[in-house]
Amino acid sequence: MPASKPFSCLARLGQALLLAAALLPAPAGASAATLKILALGDSLTAGYGLPPDQGFVPQLQKALQAEGIDAEVLDGGVSGDTTAGGLARLDWTLQEEPRVVIVELGANDALRGLDPAAAKANLDAILTRLGQQHRTVLLAGMLAPPNLGPDYAKAFNAIYPELAEKHGVTLYPFFLDGVAANPSLIQQDGLHPNAAGVAVIVRRILPALRHVIAEAERPG
Repeated sequence: MPASKPFSCLARLGQALLLAAALLPAPAGASAATLKILALGDSLTAGYGLPPDQGFVPQLQKALQAEGIDAEVLDGGVSGDTTAGGLARLDWTLQEEPRVVIVELGANDALRGLDPAAAKANLDAILTRLGQQHRTVLLAGMLAPPNLGPDYAKAFNAIYPELAEKHGVTLYPFFLDGVAANPSLIQQDGLHPNAAGVAVIVRRILPALRHVIAEAERPG
């Protein structure tokens, strides 16, 4: 059959091209094993008031690299965002397909005195959607300002442990732990961490994040 020999040659040529492509080095910076981590948050993750390389995302990226963790931290922080805003933009923010999501939302709800029940419902919806998509979550908690009174604080502060238990996600109880009560780690606005404050946050949250990364990379 005269057509068989040309077909056989083409097949061998195709196999050779596939083999050659497989042996080519990957483009610089590209790695199929790189773990994508999304920091879904507000001004605290967006690096409000800080130089571009001193915010939470770049400092966390450097800390992970220093530990030999092949990860890319994606900036999903929007200054002024509430839990409702985070929920509204969730699908768009997930377009880069992160395997791990740090959820840091609620500070602006508390600062504005918004209903804790509404904040809880928004965070519940976010965690539900992330769970349905099999993404591994680190839930970063927030505490209500004391000037809002004990009843508000009791309702608001309970949101994060209750949702972490409901959804079976890792909880980092207070994102500003070690920073909130230290004026030397806060910007002049009295709210946002300075670069040194961000470094404290990154150092303190790393153990919980390492646990979440190990969970995300566990087979099955």
